Amino acid sequence: MIIRPTTAGDWQALKATRLAALLDAPAAFGASHASAAGFSDADWQQRAVSTPQRTFFLAFDGEQPIGLAAQVVAADGVCHLIAMWVHPDYRGLAVAQGLVDAVKQCAVGHGHGRLVLDVAPENTRAAAFYQKQGFVFLPEWEALESHPHIQVQKMEWRAAA
Repeated sequence: MIIRPTTAGDWQALKATRLAALLDAPAAFGASHASAAGFSDADWQQRAVSTPQRTFFLAFDGEQPIGLAAQVVAADGVCHLIAMWVHPDYRGLAVAQGLVDAVKQCAVGHGHGRLVLDVAPENTRAAAFYQKQGFVFLPEWEALESHPHIQVQKMEWRAAA
């Protein structure tokens, strides 16, 4: 398994993986499959280019993309872990841990000592996984943008001082 930041040349793999994630777990993401499927090829090419503000990571088994995660810095300067997904055949095989580690390293490398994510507490597998990765729940809730009836809770990870 190889985990690396995407480049412009990875746009098709990024698109395919993101769309697969949105089909597999539509209520787990702030974006919908319909909105992501509407992006142009140029949009995907631009998304695949890593910047300090947004970096997508893909996990590969050979040439096959098997997982995805991203770090995105919001307008308020808070660094977020988003778009976390692992292909069902690869769950429980350290792919998710590798993706989270890559996002943590990226965030710290860009000067962010704190990483925030949103999770539905009913998604007990994800919540437990994030807790094992050092994330803790915050008393902050909001509606999931793609599914406003779902309330997600913020979790944060802080780099060791």
